[in-house]
Amino acid sequence: MKVAVNNFVRRQTKKSGKTYSEELSFEFFAKHAEDKLNRNEFEDGYRDGVRIVKLDHDHVEKVFCPYVKITEETRLIAKHVNRRPEEEPYIQVRALNGTPLKTGSVSLILYRHDVLVENNEDTTDSDWELISINALPKGEEVMPIGPVTMMRNQLNLVGGTEAVYSSKEWAKSIRFWQKYAAIEPSNT
Repeated sequence: MKVAVNNFVRRQTKKSGKTYSEELSFEFFAKHAEDKLNRNEFEDGYRDGVRIVKLDHDHVEKVFCPYVKITEETRLIAKHVNRRPEEEPYIQVRALNGTPLKTGSVSLILYRHDVLVENNEDTTDSDWELISINALPKGEEVMPIGPVTMMRNQLNLVGGTEAVYSSKEWAKSIRFWQKYAAIEPSNT
């Protein structure tokens, strides 16, 4: 099976406030995911057609984790933003101070071609496309999907990929995202 780079993941740069790497290319991540996918080294994602591949540990330190632990000293800012022009805006919360946490692991999120076609979000003809690179803070085992993404998916809004989540999944997501915030890129 072939894995290609979806244009959506290319927004993950140093200035984005998202996970990124200055040393590893998007093509490296896609090839790494392809190799592991073809060896059946993956986890199933939140629905059929979504898979999660773990980046090998020897590459993890080359990936920037944009999250800080929220404390009483953390200054937060909320912005009204949208990911893409055709999507509904949402409230994005970022930390204005704090030290980005060490990357503990990295998940490569892959969507199968037919899932991307559902919302006309395929950007290649490959079997699978890399749509996100997610660094997880050291000490955490799982990073739940963010509540805004879950809402977009469950309500099948533009930019969402149809899914239904349990109340426990919602609660875990909200709890996780009450402890961590991405640092504002200009403050790193």
